[in-house]
Order: sequence, then C-alpha cells, then structure tokens
Amino acid sequence: MEPKKIKKPRGVARLVEGRCIACGERCMSSCPVDVILMDEQGAPIINTAKCIGCVKCVKICPAEAIEMYFTPEEQKLLDQLASQGGGAEVEVDEAEAALQKMLAAYRGVWVFIEQTDGEVAKVSWELLGTGAELAKKLDVELSAVVIGSNVESLCAEAFAHGAEKAYLLDAPVYRNYRTQPYNEAICHLIEKHKPEIILMGATGMGRDLAGAVATVVKTGLTADCTGLSIDDKRNLMQTRPAFGGNIMATIMCDKYRPQMSTVRPHVMAMPEVMPGRKGIIVRDDFAPNEQGILTKVLEVFSDKDAKNKVDIAGAEFIVSGGRGMMNAANFSILQEFADEIGAVVGASRSAVDAGWMPHDRQVGQTGKTVRPKVYIACGISGAIQHMVGMQDSDVIIAINRDKDAPIFQIATYGIVGDLFQVIPALTRRIRELRQGTGEPARAAS
Repeated sequence: MEPKKIKKPRGVARLVEGRCIACGERCMSSCPVDVILMDEQGAPIINTAKCIGCVKCVKICPAEAIEMYFTPEEQKLLDQLASQGGGAEVEVDEAEAALQKMLAAYRGVWVFIEQTDGEVAKVSWELLGTGAELAKKLDVELSAVVIGSNVESLCAEAFAHGAEKAYLLDAPVYRNYRTQPYNEAICHLIEKHKPEIILMGATGMGRDLAGAVATVVKTGLTADCTGLSIDDKRNLMQTRPAFGGNIMATIMCDKYRPQMSTVRPHVMAMPEVMPGRKGIIVRDDFAPNEQGILTKVLEVFSDKDAKNKVDIAGAEFIVSGGRGMMNAANFSILQEFADEIGAVVGASRSAVDAGWMPHDRQVGQTGKTVRPKVYIACGISGAIQHMVGMQDSDVIIAINRDKDAPIFQIATYGIVGDLFQVIPALTRRIRELRQGTGEPARAAS
C-alpha cells in the first residue's frame, strides 16, 4: 500500500524588521485575502491569523522585507520531509504559472528615438546609453524604434550611440508627430515583437505618446524617472521623486509587460559615440490610413530660432536665483554676472511662481533638469524639488546667508554671505581680470 503523502506546511508571512523601503503598498495589493494593511510609515501590518501562506507578498517585495514563518512543529515537519527527499504534496499556483509564462514571452530593451524634421532629441541618445546597461544585465538586445518620414538615416545614428537593432517605420503619415498614428505604430510593434522594457524621453512628445501606448497595451508607466536598474527577477526598478519630491520612490511593474518609463533630458549621461558601428534594421510597412486619422497638421510654426529663447537644459554654465533675490529687478545683477562668465540665468520655482522669471528658466522637479559644468545657486535654500533638477551638475557653488541651508549639503563649494555683496564683487573681479588680459567679456549664447 502506497504511504499517504504529507501535506507540506505553508506557514505565514511576517515582516523582517528594518528592511522595508516603503515601496508603495505592493505587498498589500498582491494579497488575495486582504490580510495586509499599511502603517503611517508605509510598512505592512500582516494579520498572521488569517494569512493563507500563498507567498505572493514575499515574491513581490523588492527589498526581501517579508519572509515565511513556520512554527517549531511545522519546521520539524519540513526538516523531516527534506530528510526523506520529498513525499509532500506540492500545490501548483496556476495563476503564478500563467504569469511567469507571459513574462517569459517578452524580451528586449527598446528606446523610442524622438525626432522632429529628422532632428533627434538628445534625450533619446542618453536613453540608449542607459538602455545598453539594462540590456547587458538582462542579456538581451538593445533596440531603437525609429518612426517618421525619410528617417532611415537615423538608424545609423542609433547604432553609433549603442543600439544593436532598429525597428523602422518610414511613411508619409508619420512626417509630423500626431498621437494616433504614432500610438498605433508602437502598439503594432509591441504586439509583434514583445519588448521587455520601453524607454522614452519625458518631453512633450514622449509624455504624450508613452501615456497613450501604456493605456492601449494595459501596462504600467513610471514618469520622470531619475534612476533605472534591474532586480534579480528581471523587473525594471524605476526610481523617481514622490510626495512632492520629499522622498525617492522605487516603482516596479512585475505583473505586466512591457515595462515603460519616461526620463527627463540631461538626467542620464550621454553614451560614447562610435561612428561607423553597424546594426540590424528591421523595416515594417505598417502605416495607418490618413483618412482614418482625426487630427490633421495644417501648418507648423517653429520657435527654435526665436529671439531671447534660452535652452537652459543644455547650458554648460548656469547662475540661478531663488527667493533670496527679493524681487524681479534684482535678477539684473545675476544677468550681469552671467554675461561675464558666459552663463545663462535660471531660477527656482519660488522665483518663477513670484513672477520674477519665466517658467522656461525654472530648474527643478516641475521645471528643467540640468547637468551643467558649473551651477551657481544664489539665494536658493535647496528644497528637494529644486535639488532633484540640478544635483548632477559637475560643480555646484552655493551662495546663501543661512549656513544651515540644505543646498550646502550637495554643494562643491559654499559661500555663506549676502549674495547682494558677493555677486557684484565676483562680477567686478572677473571683469578686472579680463581687462587685465585684454580679453573681452563673454556673452551667454
């Protein structure tokens, strides 16, 4: 007579003290019997009396902050089963098996190459550098997605920036960006090739397109990421500011594919360019019928050559003013100083909200992300929302009367003093040095 199989104990879930990273209620949402609640710090409170030991919260936790607990009697039974080499009934989670099968069907990292009239947004090349790192960790191909009209030459540029393959959709219907045709094109490629990860720039076009695509393919989207990495389960760990920039949250989309993120320009480093590098071009003739597209482009107006327009995100030297500037008129001393060193003038959100500077000069979470060689913060206290937008500058110089201002925590050099004395003194000294050498003052471009 065959011996009766012993049912393997399932145990209950419990929190491992000190490991929770408050990732956003992932464990609570995964629990099928709703026995997990969250405390004020975002850590789980598990009702062990009702836990069924399904292990879903353990598997979904990115910090391994939840473990399975077994009573001494259950542990003794587990040890006995282990010594016997099996003999226990193993329950198969059909839902988990189906999920793993679906996830395994998606492979590859894609970067959408944003272009306007054949001119590529630099953030697309930056994302190819980051995409290459992710693809290497996942051991998959890095591919560029090129959509437009007469844009095949951009595939060669994508290869030079690190792409191994380029999916090309080249047709007149894609000449000017419109949400509907681009959305249909991306969704067509996703259904056909099943990428694991899709990255887009957090620009006007990227934000519009990424949201539309994620909605159609029913997957998650994390916007304005500042960091991307891979965990040991092939999930994309997407880091971005949360709760008004007061914390950095890591978000994952482990039950849906593809995983989608948008990243601001100048957040990621530009990869090394390798001219002449080759890759595979995959041409696709998918093109929506123009008659079925509701939006029509009647005329295009370009402002890239507009007078007084400054690309603060691409500037190498930035002098920014905050609430400490007191009023709009005082920004003239920053402009005078900026002219001497060849810089552009930026501002914090408080200065922009006060109407002292236009919004296109704002640096920070709700403004522009910058990575200049030198960033000079004048009268800026250093709220996290501002620091998120400039903390990757090569050199940060802070000028503030408050020696305890948070900006000094990330500053390379700090000057504790009155900016209305420090800035004019610096301007005069630089002007004297230039006049002494006969070199004319520099002007910001």
